[in-house]
Amino acid sequence: MNVFGVDIGGSGIKGAPVDLERGDLAEPRHKVLTPQPATPDGVAGCVAQVLEHFGWSGPVGVTFPGVVTGSTVRTAANVSRDWIDVDAGALLGERLGGLPVTVLNDADAAGVAEMTFGAGRGRKGTVMLLTFGTGIGSALFTDGRLVPNTELGHLELKGHEAEKRASTKIKDDEGLSWEHWARRVQKYLAHLEMLFSPELFIVGGGVSRKADKFLPLIEGIRAEIVPAQLENNAGIVGAAMAAAGRGGYEEG
Repeated sequence: MNVFGVDIGGSGIKGAPVDLERGDLAEPRHKVLTPQPATPDGVAGCVAQVLEHFGWSGPVGVTFPGVVTGSTVRTAANVSRDWIDVDAGALLGERLGGLPVTVLNDADAAGVAEMTFGAGRGRKGTVMLLTFGTGIGSALFTDGRLVPNTELGHLELKGHEAEKRASTKIKDDEGLSWEHWARRVQKYLAHLEMLFSPELFIVGGGVSRKADKFLPLIEGIRAEIVPAQLENNAGIVGAAMAAAGRGGYEEG
């Protein structure tokens, strides 16, 4: 069974049909740049472009980089604040010609995919997935059940939001070496470990493809730390799962 997933990020919007039996993309994903500013109308137009690329006409799951309750956006840190209090499901459904649309937090989607098909499969206890990109997203699981909309990238670290210190965007913007950036990530993980005592950290986002460059540099963390197996496709897979009512995702 194939269902379409779209992952809205601060820099790119990507999507593809997903084979829900395999937990993988059924076709190579298509990506467009996120409009700047990332207004509701502009982003909705880009989502429509991604679907048009495939000629898709069925159910669609869409991730959003912020808190989503029901299908209404509550926070918008890395896109336009015009999104706040917008019913994203209704907006996107109208823009997509009436297709059924399910909207959920982006890191929650990636986490559900990793817990079902990837690095968290079969893991009990407390598991935390972190997506490093334009910001830092988080998904928290206890015995496989999601605690939605945690948004732990906004925890304070050294007097700043963690994602303003340790996201991959900050690494690129400040020209940080892998060693310097790994130290920042280490401090962030130590803070999360103090608060939540997870057994496993799953590191996702595009940087997961380069896990060998920084994960070995992280020291002093008791929890196991592994890269996301679905890498940067996890959000697309999780979005499609949500649209199909799979993966245990429950709206906040």
